[in-house]
Amino acid sequence: MPRLVLASASASRRALLTAAGLHFGVCPADIDEAAVKRTAQSEGWTPQTAALRLAGLKAETIGRVQPDALIIGSDQILVCDERWFDKPGTKPGLRTQLEQLAGRQHCLVTAVVCSVGDEVVWEHVEQPLLTMRALSQAFLDAYVEQEGDAVAGCVGGYRLEGPGIQLFEAVIGDHSAILGLPLLPLLGFLRRHGVLAA
Repeated sequence: MPRLVLASASASRRALLTAAGLHFGVCPADIDEAAVKRTAQSEGWTPQTAALRLAGLKAETIGRVQPDALIIGSDQILVCDERWFDKPGTKPGLRTQLEQLAGRQHCLVTAVVCSVGDEVVWEHVEQPLLTMRALSQAFLDAYVEQEGDAVAGCVGGYRLEGPGIQLFEAVIGDHSAILGLPLLPLLGFLRRHGVLAA
């Protein structure tokens, strides 16, 4: 039974695996995500292909240095009206992004890849759809002040498990995928792979 390693620094992904009762190590992969996305868009990749490639690179990178482990890599790309959004990074960037998403539906393309060594052994993509309500300037002011430091590094600029739920009028799709890791398909694979008891 191989060791399980999460190739991500995401607190949400760690929390999901921990809450599910998994025992795992954490070893974030250092890859140039921006360069991969530039290549993906210049070569006309779909967001699904790009998200899988990013997740796979994370898993493969850690798999090369921990070849005796089963590595989990995951990534998300937010797509709204065919435009790809990145992590806002700053409070002003967060506000601008929320203004662009307000009143519209977006898709969180969420990919998970498992590898042993640098060989991909399983991959999966979920595509939750989230409809953001119209946002008043007063709400945006309060939200950015309250949540900005915590969510500027999140691709959507929100934590659905926190005050970010107030941004939305409709959410369609798996909750764990929205948080960054499609948990039920992953658990199914881990049982089939012998990492978890069937």
